[in-house]
Amino acid sequence: MNKLKKSTLGMIMSGLVIAFMLMDTLFKFIRPQEVIDTTSELGWPVHHILTMGLLSLVVTILYLIPRTAILGAILMTGFFGGAIASNLRVDNPLFSHVLFPVYIGILAWGGLLLRNPQVKSIFTFKK
Repeated sequence: MNKLKKSTLGMIMSGLVIAFMLMDTLFKFIRPQEVIDTTSELGWPVHHILTMGLLSLVVTILYLIPRTAILGAILMTGFFGGAIASNLRVDNPLFSHVLFPVYIGILAWGGLLLRNPQVKSIFTFKK
């Protein structure tokens, strides 16, 4: 795959992650009843919704800016780890709930890897 196609695919993958994260943030800010119910079901007090939304927004902005994208991806991965733990703790379905943050994380790191060649040096990939 040539460099332009890799970069374009990386931007598309990253764009999907950014769109998902911004929608998640928006819903945490407007707090519809479904978000309140789901947060409570996961065992989180409702007053933490705004904090989670702010954290989501910060890591998304860091991921969006090319200069801080690696830091954003690292912090986003931690954010996803918390989501995995929360869903696992309440016995939510594995493939649709518990592993969903893993799918988004794969898209985030894959997109970053394809759009930023420096990321390859972080990991020890062998040819």
